[in-house]
Amino acid sequence: MTKYLAKRVGQALLVLWAAFTAAYLLLQAMPGDSILIKFQNPELGLSPEQIAQIRQYYDAGGYLHTVLGFLRGDFGYSVDTGTPVLERLAAGLPETAELAAAAFVLAVLLAVLIAVAASHSSRLRGLLLAVPALFISIPAFWLGILLIQVFSFRLGLVPVIGGSEIQQLVLPVLTLAVPISAPIAQVLARSLDQVFTQPFVPVVAAKGASRSWILWRHVVRNALPPTLTVAGLTFGELIAGSVVTETVFGRNGIGRLTEQAVNAQDTPVLLAVVVLAATVFVLVNLAVDVLFPVLDPRLAR
Repeated sequence: MTKYLAKRVGQALLVLWAAFTAAYLLLQAMPGDSILIKFQNPELGLSPEQIAQIRQYYDAGGYLHTVLGFLRGDFGYSVDTGTPVLERLAAGLPETAELAAAAFVLAVLLAVLIAVAASHSSRLRGLLLAVPALFISIPAFWLGILLIQVFSFRLGLVPVIGGSEIQQLVLPVLTLAVPISAPIAQVLARSLDQVFTQPFVPVVAAKGASRSWILWRHVVRNALPPTLTVAGLTFGELIAGSVVTETVFGRNGIGRLTEQAVNAQDTPVLLAVVVLAATVFVLVNLAVDVLFPVLDPRLAR
């Protein structure tokens, strides 16, 4: 088990380093100049020499200096606002974490509901299995606008402005959860079908067990490993999905911060967001890898 964990942790650190390096190189090669966008404004009255000093301040150190800074928790300063990047991340992280956690829980519940219902009802099976394909094909921005139009403007159930914290969370959570639930439901439904064909299922059924008892006591546990893998992968997409969702609903989280940083070409903030997203992705998938030996002890050998 120790060897298994050490291997997974090593792979996780390698992925983080690769994500950081790729993001750093791509952002350095990005066309445009965030320094000129911010400071070459006649109203500021800065001379070319002063702009050059500002550029040297933000660009000092290079790759190695940036790596060491990130290891110390120093993400540098935002070109757009001049404030520490860490402060901007800390200000937006709670809202995004709340949105992502609620959306992930709802996505899993929707996926389980669809997959289990499809395994129980042969008549509705085809229709239910078509639902994930529909969910995954819906653009998040279109879904968000549609939900606002229906539930806020037409039905008046969820206020767009001035609602409670829970009311302000309902529609963004739905917008983010629906597309993410689709791959989880597809894999879970396929895994349930495969496990139901295993020889132990007829044996247990011959002893008088109902289909529901077999499903929840035996089949679901054996169908979980591939589903957990997909769930971990989709969790990593939550920050990417939050960019669109938070922009549509005006939430001030990491997604909105990313959109603002892209518009301002604020590379220190963008690099920090990429590293944050990669860290969340790696930690979630590392947790999934740790759960695998618990579900199937043969994997720990």
